Amino acid sequence: MPFFIILSGRADSSVAESLPSKQMTRVRIPISALTIKMEEQKTESKETKQKFGEKFAKFHDRNYKLLLIIPAILILFSFIYMGIFYSQNGDFIHRDVSLTGGTSVTINNGNINSANLKKAISGKLEEVNIREVSDLVSQKQIAIIIETKSDEQQTRTVLENYLGYKLDDKNSSFEFTGSTLSENFYRQLLVALLIAFFLMAIVVFLQFKNFIPSIAVILSAFANVFMTLVIINLLGMKVSSAGIVAFLMLIGYSVDTDILLTTRTLKREVGTLNRRIFESFKTGITMTLTSLFAVLVALIIAGSFSSILSQIFTIMAIGLGFDILNTWLTNVSIIKWYISKKKK
Repeated sequence: MPFFIILSGRADSSVAESLPSKQMTRVRIPISALTIKMEEQKTESKETKQKFGEKFAKFHDRNYKLLLIIPAILILFSFIYMGIFYSQNGDFIHRDVSLTGGTSVTINNGNINSANLKKAISGKLEEVNIREVSDLVSQKQIAIIIETKSDEQQTRTVLENYLGYKLDDKNSSFEFTGSTLSENFYRQLLVALLIAFFLMAIVVFLQFKNFIPSIAVILSAFANVFMTLVIINLLGMKVSSAGIVAFLMLIGYSVDTDILLTTRTLKREVGTLNRRIFESFKTGITMTLTSLFAVLVALIIAGSFSSILSQIFTIMAIGLGFDILNTWLTNVSIIKWYISKKKK
């Protein structure tokens, strides 16, 4: 027994029943006709996607070597900038009090104007940095943090003279770190960062047992960290010990999609090379974007009331952005070049 759909509107007399005037006309259309139409639309959509994929594959086959120019220019700029930065500052980053030594003061007073305070005490204390602490829900200022290289007693005296009242354990907290201790701590963090990167490189070489694919993964991971460092310096951010830890985390985040790509292109023989790259891209970009969105949400929520979390999430967000570039532009091009040469 055939199925029909009843639609409202005008129809030809051969397929419709005319009802009395000022009433709707009923049209009977077989369900099979609609099904065929939907299948045709799906087929057209698949063909369109397939044609686009073929065009993009041909474009990439012709230009993947030229695309390496983009990351090459970025890494060259990064080296030049870091060379200039180091010659001017004697270090690779702007360090905060936790890594240089000095005094950190938290004053539990939401009515202090940070701009006026900095203007008043900058000439009396050494290298002053001021941050506001806000409530998560209301975004209202609840405290203020002052960091300086000056010692605790001098800092306390200057702040009490400006505020007009005595600072004690109830309305404030003071933390002082010696320059020698901070310098040793900073060196230990750098050593830990280098060891982590070295161990990652060993694992990659053991995994693939092939020089060029392994170097491609390591190069991409290095570029992620190095380019992120350049952006952090351009932003003028003073890196704390938590920031160094964020760079450690970034090493792990940097190699996951590179390992995924290299494993699928080298160790799988199913489909063409472009097909394996595209399948890796779908999985890898989903992983990276999921992590990036999560980090951005955390940055928006936690960044307003915690400078430490704000710095960690900022470094992670920038690094994940560069991970997309270096994995799907740098690493893909190197791997494709290597496999093409190997087949010849």
